[in-house]
Amino acid sequence: MATILVVDDELGIRALLSEILTDEGHSVEVAENAAQARTMRESCKPDLVLLDIWMPDVDGVTLLKEWSANGQLTMPVIMMSGHGTIDTAVEATKFGAQAFLEKPVTMQKLLRAVEQGLTKPAPRANTSQAPVHLATVTPITAAPSYSSMPSLAAVRIESHHPVDTHHHAPANHGFATHQALSHEQSFELDRPLREARDDFERAYFEFHLAREGGSMTRVAEKTGLERTHLYRKLKQLGVDLSRNKKAAAN
Repeated sequence: MATILVVDDELGIRALLSEILTDEGHSVEVAENAAQARTMRESCKPDLVLLDIWMPDVDGVTLLKEWSANGQLTMPVIMMSGHGTIDTAVEATKFGAQAFLEKPVTMQKLLRAVEQGLTKPAPRANTSQAPVHLATVTPITAAPSYSSMPSLAAVRIESHHPVDTHHHAPANHGFATHQALSHEQSFELDRPLREARDDFERAYFEFHLAREGGSMTRVAEKTGLERTHLYRKLKQLGVDLSRNKKAAAN
């Protein structure tokens, strides 16, 4: 079975998860903070990590970013939190987390998340057929100083994804699908961060909906969100899904 590293500052949580996973036949290592997690990651080379977000020294999202930046995210990571929000879950998935579990974690959800994580390992670097996603943010005009910095920025997102033309393409469901998707949008920067972030996230999810032909299941897999969280996020952002429903009905 797999070697799983449980990182949580609460002794009771570590003991409970360790007992459940050990009963399932896994080898379990534990760490109570980020420093121990770094050491255990190097020594036991876990197949999967269960990582708490709120820890006293370094929080789980910061540790996840560190592993991602240093090329150490070679294993699936599942985030856990009793105080997490949808924004926190979205941020964690942006940096490589494969799933997000809310505490108290039920045995059924834990085992399902672990099973899915182990069957979908973290992508390795330098894979020749891996899709390439480029996001470039550039000012509309050059600015010699901060005082003259433009308040409008353009974001161009491109996706080059290998398509097997010998198989049938997925149904369109009202969203445009192409072998290489590319679209450019302008974002007003002179406004509160939350508004600017919502606009970018809206464009992000619309891009994935277009690329996956409107399939919520595939979008959930690609973005690392559970379908319930995904629907809630899309509703919060005001993403129009009626085109998908109308096309499916026709």
